[in-house]
Amino acid sequence: MADSAGSSQKEVQFEDFYTEVKEIERRDSVLTSKQQIERLLRPGSTYFNLNPFEVLQLEPDTAVELIKKKYRSLSILVHPDKNQDNKDTAQQAFEIVCKAWKTLENEVTRKKCLDVYEEAKDRTDHMIAEKRKKLKKEGRGDELIPEDDPSKYKHAVYVMTMKLFADMERRRQQLETRDQEERKRKREAEIEEEERIKQDRQWQKSWEESRQSRVDSWHSFQAGTSSSKKKKKVKKPLEFNPPKLKPESR
Repeated sequence: MADSAGSSQKEVQFEDFYTEVKEIERRDSVLTSKQQIERLLRPGSTYFNLNPFEVLQLEPDTAVELIKKKYRSLSILVHPDKNQDNKDTAQQAFEIVCKAWKTLENEVTRKKCLDVYEEAKDRTDHMIAEKRKKLKKEGRGDELIPEDDPSKYKHAVYVMTMKLFADMERRRQQLETRDQEERKRKREAEIEEEERIKQDRQWQKSWEESRQSRVDSWHSFQAGTSSSKKKKKVKKPLEFNPPKLKPESR
């Protein structure tokens, strides 16, 4: 009986949740061009718009044909030509919508987005399991947790999905910054090497250009040395003159 009552309660909760979702979809489907532009450019949109399904207001399991249909209708709605009084912001919104479609029409990038959703669900389920484990440890295993409400569970998955997309973007930016710094460091090293080679070539050029003047200077020095040797008097060796003999006197 208890299980039956619990199942009935969950069915009622799910029906309420499903009705609420449909109401939200109907409301969003009739948003005006201005409202859609405001939605796409709202505060925090930089991170919200990382999720292409969020941009196009679609569930992750939506078929590609329906995704394309929603893209076309939304792109027309926010197109700058349809919003002449607000062309700049309309252009921004239009580019966001186009980027979302390009991500989802590609099988590889769409699969990556779906993987993010699956990971968000797994993490949410793990978080819920930890909450239940804690309640059971405290002797309150029969108590419900907020995520037992389908709408709150969906919201928890939504929040986790946004977090994962944001984490991915931060990692991408970090890698891009690191790559830019590495390219900058390599370029600086290349410039330094190019400058060294330039200086070496300039020194070699100057050395070659001054070769003749050095040769001429050496020849002049050699010529001057030879001339001074010629002008130098050669000393005659000293002659030995023996003393004159005096006659012997007797």
